[in-house]
Amino acid sequence: MNLRQRFWAATFVAAVFALPVDAQQTPSGQLGTADPVACVVPFVGTTNFGTTNPGAVLPHGMMAVVPFNVMGSAKNVHDKDSRWWSTPYEYHNKFFTGFAHGALSGVGCPEMGALLTMAITGDLEVDYRNYGSEYRDETASPGYYALSLSRYGVRAEATATARTSAERYTFPAGKGHILLNLGEGLTNESGATVRRVSATEIEGSKLLGTFCYNPQTVFPIYFVLRVTKTPTASGYWKKQRPMKGVEAEWTPDNGRYKLYTRYGRDLSGDDIGYWFTFDNLTAGEQVEIRMGISFVSTENARRNLDAEQPAAMTFDSIQAAARNRWNDDLGRIRIFGGSEEQRKVFYTALYHALIHPNLLNDVNGEYPLMESDGVGVTEGNRYTVFSLWDTYRNLHQLMTLVYPERQIDMVRSMIDMYREWGWLPKWELYGRETFTMEGDPAIPVIVDTWMKGLRDFDVETAYAAMRKSATTAGAQNRMRPDIDPYIERGYVPLGWFAADLSGDNSVSHALEYYVADNALSQFAAALGKTDDATLFRNRSLGYKHYYCPEFGTLRPRTKSGEFLTPFNPRQGENFEHVPGFHEGSAWNYTFFVPHDVEGLAKLMGGSKKFVAKLQKVFDEGLYDPANEPDIAYAYLFSRFRGEEWRTQHEVRRLLDKYFTTRPDGIPGNDDTGTMSAWAVFSMLGFYPDCPGEPYYTLTAPTFDRAEIDTASGTLVIEKQGVGYISRMVLGNKPLKKYRISHAELLQAETLSFNLQSRK
Repeated sequence: MNLRQRFWAATFVAAVFALPVDAQQTPSGQLGTADPVACVVPFVGTTNFGTTNPGAVLPHGMMAVVPFNVMGSAKNVHDKDSRWWSTPYEYHNKFFTGFAHGALSGVGCPEMGALLTMAITGDLEVDYRNYGSEYRDETASPGYYALSLSRYGVRAEATATARTSAERYTFPAGKGHILLNLGEGLTNESGATVRRVSATEIEGSKLLGTFCYNPQTVFPIYFVLRVTKTPTASGYWKKQRPMKGVEAEWTPDNGRYKLYTRYGRDLSGDDIGYWFTFDNLTAGEQVEIRMGISFVSTENARRNLDAEQPAAMTFDSIQAAARNRWNDDLGRIRIFGGSEEQRKVFYTALYHALIHPNLLNDVNGEYPLMESDGVGVTEGNRYTVFSLWDTYRNLHQLMTLVYPERQIDMVRSMIDMYREWGWLPKWELYGRETFTMEGDPAIPVIVDTWMKGLRDFDVETAYAAMRKSATTAGAQNRMRPDIDPYIERGYVPLGWFAADLSGDNSVSHALEYYVADNALSQFAAALGKTDDATLFRNRSLGYKHYYCPEFGTLRPRTKSGEFLTPFNPRQGENFEHVPGFHEGSAWNYTFFVPHDVEGLAKLMGGSKKFVAKLQKVFDEGLYDPANEPDIAYAYLFSRFRGEEWRTQHEVRRLLDKYFTTRPDGIPGNDDTGTMSAWAVFSMLGFYPDCPGEPYYTLTAPTFDRAEIDTASGTLVIEKQGVGYISRMVLGNKPLKKYRISHAELLQAETLSFNLQSRK
C-alpha cells in the first residue's frame, strides 16, 4: 500500500461506502504517456484573454516566476495601463521588462506580478522604459521558462520550488547588471521597502492588493534575494520629483531616477529598486538569482529559501526536481490512444488545473490569518486563491477525485477561515476576502467533498458556517447581503442591492443561492437535520419565480413583483451590462438549475420542449464557452432518455473547436483552472453535473484508455470504436443510465464504452 493509500485508509473511516484498495495494473504492451510533461504546452491560454502564463511554477506553488511583457514599450500589442489586462504576459508581446515573482493564472482582475528582476549589459539603466528588451528563442515547459534578450545577448532562464525561485543569466563578455524593480508590476498597489543584508543578499517587502479595485484587499509580500556572484558595485535607486521652479510641473512620468551608491540602510518608496553590477564578465559567464518569498515576514522568506534551496542545489537540479514533481502529479492520470494534439490538450488542461489554489503557509507552517494582521500556524497545508465562483463547479471535484489529500486541506483551509473571521470564503486572496462575483460557493465545495467520502474535517463547524450565511439577515450577511427578499419572497428583486439596474445582478445572485441551498439541504439530510433539509430544499426551488412563459427564459422581477419590461433575453451577450444578470444574458442563465433539471423541464412544457430550447442555445450561438453559468449545459441533454447523443455531439464539438494547442486554445479566461478542468473531465468521459451532489453525467471519452489514481486504487476508463455510445459496462454489469454516483464509479473500478456511428 503506497503513502496515499495509507493516508486514505485512515481518513475514510467515516465514509458511508467501502472502497476497494487494490489498484489495477496497466496491461503489459500498452503504450501510454510516460513523460506527461512533454505533452504540456504552457503557451496555451496566453492570448484571447485566457490570462494564463508560461512561467515556472510547481503544482499549487506559492512561487511563480513569470515573464513580464505587458509594460514598457510602444510596440506592445497589450499594455497593462492602457486597457483592462489581468496577466503579466501576453503571447503576441515581445518586449521583456523582467521576471515577476508571485503571479496568478487565469484570473479576470489585475493583481500580483511584482518583484521584477532583469539582467542588462553595458551602462547601468534603471528606468524600465529604457532598459526593456525585445526577445527571441522563447521556450517553456512545466517548471521552466527561458528566453534570449536580443538587445543584450543575455540568455535568461527561470525555475522554481514551492516557495522559491532560481534564475540563471548567461552574459556576453563585458559589464553586466542585475536589477530588482519594486516600483512596477501588475498590481494596482504601490509602496515597497528594500534593505541590503550583505554584498550578495537583500531583503524587503512590496505592498500588493486592491484586487478588482477593492481598496480593502491589500497585503504584503516579503522577499529575500541572493546573487551567486559578488558584485563589483551595488546600490539603490528611487524615482525623484523634479526640483520645484527648476523643471516642469511634476507628473508620475517625468521624474528622474536617482542612484544611491553610498547609502546602505533601508530604502522605502513607491518607485524604488536595487541593482548589482558585475565588471569584466567573461563570455558565457553565468550569474544566478535565488529568491524566497513569504506572506508573513522576511525571516520566513529566508527560511523558505534556506529550506528549499540548500547550498548543494544547482539551477539544473532545481529544474529537474520541478519537472519530476510535475510528472508525478500529471502522471496520476495516464492516457492511451488519441491524437498527439488531443494528448497535449489534455495534459495542458490538467497542468492549468493544478496551479490554483496555491500554498499560503511557509515551511514552518506560519501563514497570515484571514482578514487579520495576525499569524497562524497550520499542521497541514494552508491554501489561498479560492476563486470559488469559478472552481466550485468542477475543479474541486477534480481535486477530490485525483488529489484528495490536497482537497481535504483546502476544505480545512476554508473552515479555518470561518474560525478566523466568521465567514467561509467567496473569492479569497492571500488572507483577504475580495467579495468578487456572487453566491455562497464554499457550501457546495465542502458538501461535495463530504458526500464523496472525504470527511476528515470539523463537520459541525462547517455546518454552522454554512447555516450562518444561509440564515443571517442581509444587513449583517457578508456572503448574501440581499438575502432578506430571497427568504421572504423566494427570489431577489431588481434594485434591492444595486440602485443602478444596469449593474444589478439579482437573478444571478439568487441562482447561486439556490445551488448552495440545495447542497446545504443534502448535507443537512445526511447529518440527520431533517427540518433544515426541508427548509433549504424548498428554498432551492425558488428559481421558478423567475421563469417567464412568454419568453421561455428566466426574467428579472421588480420590487413590485412584476417582470422587468422591456426585456430582451439576448441582452448581455459579450459581457454587456444587463439588469439581473452578471456577465451573461438570460440564455446563459436559464438552464442553470442543475439541482432540479426535471422541474425546469416541466416549467418549459416537458422534456421535448426543454431539449429543443436547449439545442437552440447551441445552434444559434447563445452558448458562451468562456463563462461559468452555462458551462455544464451540454450535459443536460443526457437527463432525458434518447437525447444522450446530443451531449456527446456537443461535448466533442466544443472540445474540438475551443480547446487546442494554440496560444488562444482556451475559449476565454481560464478562471484559475475551471475551463481547463471542464476539458479534463470531458475528455475522460464524465462530468460532475451538479455541485454538491456526488454524481457524474457520462459522455463518450476521447481516449482509448485512461487510468486514474484515486484514493481507493486505479479507476480505468476504456472505449472501443468511434462515434456515439452504443453500450456501457460499469465494472462487470451493463449500464443503461447516463448518470452515476461517485461511489458507483469508484467501487466498479472500470467503466467501458462501445461506440458506433449513429444511425
